[in-house]
Amino acid sequence: TQKTVDGPSSKDWRGGRAANTNIIPSSTGAAKAVGKVLPELNGKLTGMAFRVPTTDVSVVDLTVRLEKPASYYAIKAAVKEASEGKLKGILGYTEDDVVSTDFITDSRSSIFDAKAG
Repeated sequence: TQKTVDGPSSKDWRGGRAANTNIIPSSTGAAKAVGKVLPELNGKLTGMAFRVPTTDVSVVDLTVRLEKPASYYAIKAAVKEASEGKLKGILGYTEDDVVSTDFITDSRSSIFDAKAG
């Protein structure tokens, strides 16, 4: 829970800063959670969060090291194929000009924003 005005926090100094006027770097357990759901990725991910003044929705900036070179076009095609196949209903794919509020009612776990890359 983020405070709406600056005040003390039992967790850390940044956690006590006002959420509606700041971008606040924070830790997250999301990377650990991915490792539990996808054991082959366990210990291979790390992550951080930015608390920003939005109603809902979060963002992930995923950086990966590939075994062999791949173009962004090829990566987009693979993600789109997965979103229409085995990950349909879980992973989304869009090339629309979207912002965070466009996803508030979306039931999928993650949406790949192809224009953001």
